[in-house]
Amino acid sequence: MACIFCQIVSGEIASEILYRDEEVVAFRDIDPRAPTHILIMPRKHVSSLAEVEDEGLIGRMVKVAKELAKQEGIAERGYRLVINCGRDGGQIIPHLHMHLLGGRHLSANMG
Repeated sequence: MACIFCQIVSGEIASEILYRDEEVVAFRDIDPRAPTHILIMPRKHVSSLAEVEDEGLIGRMVKVAKELAKQEGIAERGYRLVINCGRDGGQIIPHLHMHLLGGRHLSANMG
């Protein structure tokens, strides 16, 4: 069985897709931690940041995040990008993904 993010990427599971190209897809998180909470991920299954072999992929994800921050109206006030890696790093779904968070003041406390 494919991971839930692979199912969203393929269209098997409906989601509010905000961006899609040949490498990356982005959609709203169903359990948002901020007024703007978007997940950005590769279309190809990569389990975690530890498995990334193409460093250009992370740059592409960051570029998409920057454009989405502008579209969402949070670019000027600020936003946070987070990639959790592995269970101890807080990664719940084993598919590389970046969180774009914003729309309110985010605490500097990182845990």
